[in-house]
Amino acid sequence: MTYILLFLVFGSVLLPLKAIAMNMLSLSATFGVLVWIFQDGHLHNLLGFDPTGDIEPNMPIMLFALIFGLSMDYEVFLVARMREQYDKQGDSTEAVATGLQSIGRLVVSAAVLMCVPLAAIGMSDVLTIKLFGVGMVFAVLVDVLVVRVLLGTAVMRLLGRAAWWAAGPLARFYDRFGIKETDLPADDTADERVPVTTG
Repeated sequence: MTYILLFLVFGSVLLPLKAIAMNMLSLSATFGVLVWIFQDGHLHNLLGFDPTGDIEPNMPIMLFALIFGLSMDYEVFLVARMREQYDKQGDSTEAVATGLQSIGRLVVSAAVLMCVPLAAIGMSDVLTIKLFGVGMVFAVLVDVLVVRVLLGTAVMRLLGRAAWWAAGPLARFYDRFGIKETDLPADDTADERVPVTTG
C-alpha cells in the first residue's frame, strides 16, 4: 500500500522502493542503538537508568509504526518538491538540487523542533518512556540529517533521470490519477522542454 501511494505521488517505479529501503535503514539503525543502550547497558549512567538486559517487547512495534510514518513524511516532503521541479525543468540533477534547496531547511528545522519534546520524554524516570523518547530522537535526527538529506539525495543523483522512470502504461496512469502539484505531463520528453524566459 505504501508503494502504491508513493507511486501516485512520485510517478516513479524506483523511488517508492528507495523510500522503503531508506526507512528500513533508519529503523535498523534505531533498533541497533536501542539494543546497544538499553539492552546492553551502555550510557546507562549518562541517561540515568538501570539496565535490565532486555527491551519491553511492545516498544519495537510501537516505534516501528511511528518511525516508519515520520520517515515517509520527510520523504514525501523532499521528493515531491523534487518531482515538481523535474516537471518544470526536465533536468533530474537540477531538480534534486533545487528541491533540496527549497525545502531541505524546512524539513531539518521541523525535525529539530520535534526532537525537543521527544528529548523531554527521554528524560523520564520510567524506563519504557525513556526508551521511547531516546529512540524517537535518534530516529528522527538520523533519518533526516543522514538518510534523507545525504544518502537519499545522493542515490537520486546517481540514478539520474532513471529515478523518475515508469513504464508506458504506468506513466499514463500517473498522468491521469497521480497526485501532482503541477499540470505539466510526466513523460519521456521532459529533457527536451525548454524553459520559457521573459525579457
